Amino acid sequence: MSCVSEPGSTQGDFGAQVGAKQSFAEGSPRVLVAGATGFAGALAAHLLWRHPGFQLAGVTGRSEVGRSLEEVYPRYRVPLKIEELDLDRLRSDSDTPVGLDAAIVAYPHAASAPVVAALRARGVRVCDLSADFRLRELATYERWYGSHPHPELLGEAVYGLTELHREAIRAAGLVATPGCYPTASTLALAPLARAGLIADLVIDAKQGLSGAGRASTWQTHFSNSGENILPYNIVHHRHTPEIEQQLDDLDPTHPHLRVQFTPHLVPLDQGELVSCYVTTTRPVAHDELDEMYEEAYAAERFVEIAPQPAEVRDVRETNSCRLHVALSEHTGKIVVLSAIDNLWKGTSSQAVQNLNVMFAKPETEGLT
Repeated sequence: MSCVSEPGSTQGDFGAQVGAKQSFAEGSPRVLVAGATGFAGALAAHLLWRHPGFQLAGVTGRSEVGRSLEEVYPRYRVPLKIEELDLDRLRSDSDTPVGLDAAIVAYPHAASAPVVAALRARGVRVCDLSADFRLRELATYERWYGSHPHPELLGEAVYGLTELHREAIRAAGLVATPGCYPTASTLALAPLARAGLIADLVIDAKQGLSGAGRASTWQTHFSNSGENILPYNIVHHRHTPEIEQQLDDLDPTHPHLRVQFTPHLVPLDQGELVSCYVTTTRPVAHDELDEMYEEAYAAERFVEIAPQPAEVRDVRETNSCRLHVALSEHTGKIVVLSAIDNLWKGTSSQAVQNLNVMFAKPETEGLT
């Protein structure tokens, strides 16, 4: 793994530095990005490279090995060389000093868990971007994803929706960064769930093509996705139990809420808009609704309550979630619109937000 040890050095614990030097404070925590060749991992590396309070200690990938990350993603300007992740060097019985304080692991589900387990065995604090540790119940995970490689770590993981679990994240060794759809949906619905107001819920979600990942398929190929909207996994999307778990935690008076969730890919590079349609347990007035949301997020730097409908362009390349809440006098339903950048607040910048919390840094550092 290539790294930077201190400003001005050319050699680190894992290999030679390439190109420009990162600027960071002396004694900054050293962070590895594993899986840096995917969209989420590359952005995480970019955010950490420019972060004044963390040292990007290395980038690894299962492809593009030997190339610098800025060759693969020129816009991110991260000159570190991509190397294979050597799990043997992360064993608890290894004599090789790992020299890492934290890692962001950006692998798909099932592939992520062994890497996370190896890092945790060395005492490295981890923000995982996969689904492997988001669901508390093993049976629920197995129903939606199949066999779990390391179920013994489920009890250790803290769900990484920062605005809801900040205190638990501070002391966590393993943070499960939420999916992008659950991030937008849960922030949209948390005030209503806390008030016990959700009787029935339909979520209609639309996301840019980057949400499908870097690997090109016919479905996401431009010739098929341009001038088109692609619904997918319409009654069995894997983010459904994640949303249900969070809403159940917020509203124990209405356990086992079932969410009707339908996602769509739209011809955007990145961005996400979630429309939530809520049938309430009792009538709600406009003033009560406005006060509920203002109070819930008044102290949150990265959640905005907008007077007009939220748009994905409003939050592109930011760590912000922009909400708009409306009450239909015709149906009595509440409509909540939630816009995020699926690669930023929905994935990578939220992981950095959590690292800030874990290492007692200002939560906005490196993100504004």
